[in-house]
Amino acid sequence: MRIIELFIDEEGLLSGIDAISIVEKPAIEENFIALSEEKQVQLAEVDKEKKILMGAALIPNKNIYRRNGEDEYYIYFSEDTVRRAAELFLMQGNQNRSTLEHQAELHGLSVVESWIVEDETHDKSRKYGLNMPIGTWMVSMKVNNDEVWEDYVKSGKVKGFSIEGYFTDKVAMSQIEELEDESEAKQILLEVANIILGDKYELATYGDYGSGVRNNAKRGIELNKKVNNKCATSVGKIRAQQLSRGEKLSVSTIKRMYSYLSRAAEYYDPSDSKACGTISYLLWGGKAGLAWSRSKLRELGELELNCDCQELSEEVELGLYDKTYKDYPEAARKNARQALAYYDSNKPRCGTPQAWQFAKLLADGKPLSRCLISEMASYNRFEKKKNEPYNKGCGGLLWDAWGGEEGIRWAENKLDEINSQESKLD
Repeated sequence: MRIIELFIDEEGLLSGIDAISIVEKPAIEENFIALSEEKQVQLAEVDKEKKILMGAALIPNKNIYRRNGEDEYYIYFSEDTVRRAAELFLMQGNQNRSTLEHQAELHGLSVVESWIVEDETHDKSRKYGLNMPIGTWMVSMKVNNDEVWEDYVKSGKVKGFSIEGYFTDKVAMSQIEELEDESEAKQILLEVANIILGDKYELATYGDYGSGVRNNAKRGIELNKKVNNKCATSVGKIRAQQLSRGEKLSVSTIKRMYSYLSRAAEYYDPSDSKACGTISYLLWGGKAGLAWSRSKLRELGELELNCDCQELSEEVELGLYDKTYKDYPEAARKNARQALAYYDSNKPRCGTPQAWQFAKLLADGKPLSRCLISEMASYNRFEKKKNEPYNKGCGGLLWDAWGGEEGIRWAENKLDEINSQESKLD
């Protein structure tokens, strides 16, 4: 019978442990114990019944039987995968997510302790007769749900934990990634054929991502070496080598780059250089890679353009626009600074985050892309409220945040100028 190792693909859309279920027949064949009046620890007594469950969530190198139709096989998880699953479970904020028999969502259950067994003799679980091997992921779950405690735990209907999550195996990873559509599959086949046939086909490739992307990839490679290359899949490691050497990327690769970096941004912590979330993010080019891939896909018409001030300002800073403009009048900057000062001091419920991001760009004298200038000019529709006092409403405050009279008139004229130049090129 086949034995398949499962592991976490941190670059996949879904990965890691999504929830912990309480079940009658746990797949890892280890029951939990209920810490109640009958089994108390010698700690300060908070109440008569703690209503805490303790047990193994995942045991390393333990074969778990699975059947899919006529196909029978075993799966198992390595110690590294178990540890990473435990880390991601908390990092992704899933400690309050639980189910009953992998079906009904439960409320009032929270994981209050999570640890990896490091010592066979002195681990906390030994005090309760749970003899788990080193590397086991243990959890304690608080049950603040009387119905669950009485009807399922005390009655013995549920006996252990069972994880709910997303994993992959080496067979799946050998295919690199699921292809989203037929055109992308053809693109990758062409790339492979091109390598074999010595650049016979003329493929659209792009390598204008700059030193910021290359340096991030190089740093990711260096940091990964320091943790024995435990972070990222083979795909992420290959991508980092490509980026560090400044190799050109196909459109399908740029799409995957943008997709991964958009999803993984929340796990990037520059203060933690040992975290796999940080290292994997850098391997794919980091923030500079996200800004470049997003800008390139917009340029190619593969991604809808929207005027997100934060995104566009990052792209402008990285020099991803051939033309930017900062010849707006000093009065526009003064108006924006005045609006920001009032906003910071009084915190009125006025404007969107985008409006105040733009005001800061303008106040700081940053260059503006055509998209932002267009957004600035469009604010002329609120001209009738421009004289409204700051303390009487939002009209005057937001008018000034977008540059006021001088700034908005400049934006209108600049937009006409840009459109006129572009029409001549057509």
